[in-house]
Amino acid sequence: MASNSGAKSGTVVTRFAPSPTGFLHLGGARTALFNWLFARHHGGTALLRIEDTDKKRSTQDAIDKILEGLEWLGLDYDEDPVFQSERGSRHVEVAEKLLEAGYAYKCYATTEELEEMRAAQRAAKQPQRYDGRWRHRDASEAPLGSPFVVRLKTPEEGETTIEDAVQGSVTVRNEELDDYVLLRADGSPTYMLAVVVDDHDMGVTHIIRGDDHLNNAFRQLPIIHAMDAIEGGWPQPVYAHVPLIHGADGAKLSKRHGAVGVEAYRDEMGVLPEALFNYLLRLGWGHGDKEEFTKVEAIELFSLEGVGKSASRFDTKKLLNLNGHHIREADNAHLAGLVAAKIGPQADAGLLTKAMDVLKVRAKDINELAEGAQFLFSKRPLEMTEKAAKLLDSDGRARLAKISEALHAENDWTIEALEATTKALAEQLELGLGKLAQPMRAALTGTTTSPGIFDVLVLLGREESLARIDAQAAPAS
Repeated sequence: MASNSGAKSGTVVTRFAPSPTGFLHLGGARTALFNWLFARHHGGTALLRIEDTDKKRSTQDAIDKILEGLEWLGLDYDEDPVFQSERGSRHVEVAEKLLEAGYAYKCYATTEELEEMRAAQRAAKQPQRYDGRWRHRDASEAPLGSPFVVRLKTPEEGETTIEDAVQGSVTVRNEELDDYVLLRADGSPTYMLAVVVDDHDMGVTHIIRGDDHLNNAFRQLPIIHAMDAIEGGWPQPVYAHVPLIHGADGAKLSKRHGAVGVEAYRDEMGVLPEALFNYLLRLGWGHGDKEEFTKVEAIELFSLEGVGKSASRFDTKKLLNLNGHHIREADNAHLAGLVAAKIGPQADAGLLTKAMDVLKVRAKDINELAEGAQFLFSKRPLEMTEKAAKLLDSDGRARLAKISEALHAENDWTIEALEATTKALAEQLELGLGKLAQPMRAALTGTTTSPGIFDVLVLLGREESLARIDAQAAPAS
């Protein structure tokens, strides 16, 4: 892979690098979003890397779900995904250069020796880290044919400071770093090496990721500095470590908080992609008091300066309220298609589109929309909820008979005409309008909640409306 991955010199290049060992969770989706927005804001390049080196846990299903989730959120990438597992030879090549130049060394310590070392450190209540026992020894001291790992020589003195674009200035004493493994005994590269090499070869200029990776930055910098000394052209990227997402209880978001894959918000919760996009954007980033953003606005306004330093809290209620707003703003035909998929083959997309203006007024998710639209496609005799059945007592059925008589005489099947006719009947019977609307709603929908009753009559049409009312009305005496 060529350095800079086709990006122009000076161009911002970001990457999202998920491990396909599970679904695309909210934290990963937000990291992907921030990287994508930063690249788009600067007219740069957004890249995707699948870190699939853990062959035992990485699955094709997880890869597919990650790619599908990113596409659903509207995040597109400027090149095909890079698969880390296909780049092992390049990772080894860099490790060998570090070894040859004296920035790395072969460590022949056995598993038993390392366990004894850690046990002694635990007993002395010392930090658990490799003690550098092979750092200054010659490989000739090891028994012939002994297995070895390749370790990086990290700086032993002084300190390293990172000017993080989110966290600010962060300093670590170099003595806190140990000489970690670059190549395992079987010759395979470790994550720490692979990430640095891939970021360099992809030309990544800004690394935006969770702040649980902040310590990794200090461990990865020595590789960058060593390779820059060896061959030049290994610039230090800009780091931006974003605080993690917590649950409502303040603990790190986990499965017990309902932290599931992005596809669950789409399929099970009925959330629109633009709503989740908007919600994730505001989860740790802000622009004044503005809460609602289109994609165009988000690209225009996004900056790392707007990312907060403290953890953000995930709030399902707030997400669904925002989702309700986006539902009301959404195209009716598009919503009708989503609802039709929930209802099944009996759904009429044309009728749903026509009904959407009155259905989407109070709905907070697509499931509520589908539930609210179900009456349009119910077959007679309608199944009644318990509350609806109570409205169809003898008084309710008698009123339905009066309503049926009035509506059979009505030929102008419009909201205005139906409302006028029903109000006139209520006055004639000396009843409040609700006393007629309630049994009528039960007869027409099988429930006690629905859009306005005259909207329901128009949507169902004259023939179906009268048939449903007559099915529940008291027979003529």
